[in-house]
Amino acid sequence: MADIQSLLTIMQQLRNPDSGCPWDLAQDFASIVPFTLEEAYEVVDTIERQAWEELPDELGDLLFQVVFYCQLGQEQGKFDFSTVIERISDKLIRRHPHVFAQPETEATVAITNTDDLSHVWDKLKGSERQQKQLHSALDDIPQALPALTRARKIQHRVAKVGFDWAELAPVVAKVHEEIDEVLVEVSKRDQNPDFYQPRIVDEMGDLLFAVVNLARHLKVDPEQALRQANQKFERRFRGVEQHVAENGKPIENHTLDELDRYWNAVKQDENAN
Repeated sequence: MADIQSLLTIMQQLRNPDSGCPWDLAQDFASIVPFTLEEAYEVVDTIERQAWEELPDELGDLLFQVVFYCQLGQEQGKFDFSTVIERISDKLIRRHPHVFAQPETEATVAITNTDDLSHVWDKLKGSERQQKQLHSALDDIPQALPALTRARKIQHRVAKVGFDWAELAPVVAKVHEEIDEVLVEVSKRDQNPDFYQPRIVDEMGDLLFAVVNLARHLKVDPEQALRQANQKFERRFRGVEQHVAENGKPIENHTLDELDRYWNAVKQDENAN
């Protein structure tokens, strides 16, 4: 049976300067990042499709990214795989005082509900940020996160320190306000051909940020919701294309009303099933 040491040995052989793989030898920390992101999204895609037979392969691809970084770290004398294991083990124990006895108390902390747990986690994370000399609540939110996810994290962090609406109504009102501001800028553009386009971009960004805030208040992950919307649109548009193929007329020769009728037919079929 294969174990983690077998994988680490394979990685070492791939990076062997004399007999390793030229591609693997050419990589560095930065060059692997796009592959790491791709593998993470492939894991997500597999889970969303419930393709459980494929999941071990995709998880293996993602684990290999971690092993690759650890090999690079070892070669450069920065860290190795055991360092990563030690760090995550310590963090899991430290952040779960309700499960593991802490050295300073030799007893577990009583947690009776998820609110208690959230309070403990926020306190622990705040302490960790102080130890890292991160003074702003926003300091350790990765810049590389997808924009919707990062917006949600920013809003969650500021909400923890009280910068948030307690009611849903002003959150919804803010979305409407931002829509109106986008339309004002669009109107200016329509009246003036030399209009500065980045103003619309700026207002659209505010609108998207407000929509993410609405999703957060509704306890909806905006990234996941948009992925599902993309999948739904793609599925339905493929249904439209099937109707078009049965009609025998190129899609470009259809009117929008005709395509809308196909779209509605696809929706009705979905709802019937």
